[in-house]
Amino acid sequence: MNTPSEDYHALLARHDAMRLRRRILAPSDSRREPWSANAPATYDGTADQRLISESVPLVGPLEELIAELYGLLFERHPYLRSLFPESMAFQQAHLAAAFRCLIGDLHRPDEIVRVFGQLGRDHRKLGVRPAHFEAFEGALTEALRLRAGARWTGALEQAWLRMLRLAVSAMVRGADEAIAEPPSWEATVTSHELRAPGLAVLRVRPHQPYVFEAGQYASLESPLLEQAWRPYYLARAPHPDGELEFHVRARGAGGVSDALVHGTREGGAVRLSAPRGALTLPGRLPPADLLLIASGTGWAPMKALLQRIDADRSRAHRVRLLLGPAAPQESGAAAEEMYDVAYLEAFRRERPWLTVAAAEATDARFAGAARQHAFLALAPETSTAAGVRAVSARLVAAGVPAAHIHHEAGGIVAITETSVSTTRTGLLSA
Repeated sequence: MNTPSEDYHALLARHDAMRLRRRILAPSDSRREPWSANAPATYDGTADQRLISESVPLVGPLEELIAELYGLLFERHPYLRSLFPESMAFQQAHLAAAFRCLIGDLHRPDEIVRVFGQLGRDHRKLGVRPAHFEAFEGALTEALRLRAGARWTGALEQAWLRMLRLAVSAMVRGADEAIAEPPSWEATVTSHELRAPGLAVLRVRPHQPYVFEAGQYASLESPLLEQAWRPYYLARAPHPDGELEFHVRARGAGGVSDALVHGTREGGAVRLSAPRGALTLPGRLPPADLLLIASGTGWAPMKALLQRIDADRSRAHRVRLLLGPAAPQESGAAAEEMYDVAYLEAFRRERPWLTVAAAEATDARFAGAARQHAFLALAPETSTAAGVRAVSARLVAAGVPAAHIHHEAGGIVAITETSVSTTRTGLLSA
């Protein structure tokens, strides 16, 4: 027997199929979504950015505003509670980061449209619909009024609503553009190996074809934590057998990573989002040397990229792989052993074009890096966007053109059970 969640997502899948058919058959001028009428046709957010920034002390701290918002949302619309995980702490932190992202980038509406359009595509796996955003807007408006009291004004309210509608219209449009894509994929765990304390390597096989590129990532949901999703790099290039590989480190926070490491076994089930990410080989990469830099489970996308490079030796690249530990070691502590060393050693012995070195004294290793393409994936469990920027800056100083440095710009490296990225958060994401 299906669970209510499974029935709901099956219903949404049928609804999307009907919408896609209508969109294909309908004239182009009749395809506009109702929510788009609420979004400003052109928007200069500089003035609203100033107003909203000045109003934050009236309604903040943001974390308290968000707690009140969700309380009102679930009180007015109890059915929405099922779209969220049991614990709301992580979601509330996500939403706080989303608001900070919106306010900070409001003077760059094109960037907001780009980022939140991607979020809209990602939100399809949660079953979010435009009507849910309308309920969210109502709860936010009520929470703002309650928090500010008599000091609240119509001008402030309209500025907040314009900001929200800009983001939401981008999300709705992004979701609509991805309507031909499944919102999620069911998959069976075919292998689960504990490679180190708290670190597992999983193989899963999706029940439907899953098209992706080496270097991308996917979000996973465990049946132990419904509606809670976390992103993990795909650690295997596309293969005819259809199996996907993920490297997961438990964080001890009781989240998705812990469920995948400690609560998942061979034969179990997981759900996958669509693949995302920019850490892929450019289609027209010139025959320059490649520099791959990774730490911890940041090795996962590098493993997939090496497999992809090996499959296309017509490019004749020389590749340097710099590997670092998962986290800075305490003074006198032994460095953590690389958990996939047997695979890497066997792979390296048969490929003279690959050089592997420890990523200690990294600045020295960057010498001669000019005219290379560099791919960077620091350990998601310990990295920060600032750390990625710092390594990128050292690469530029060593002569690597900024356009040749490939990484997730503050994205997956900062999404864990204990940290939040401002570029991968959402208004209704769980």
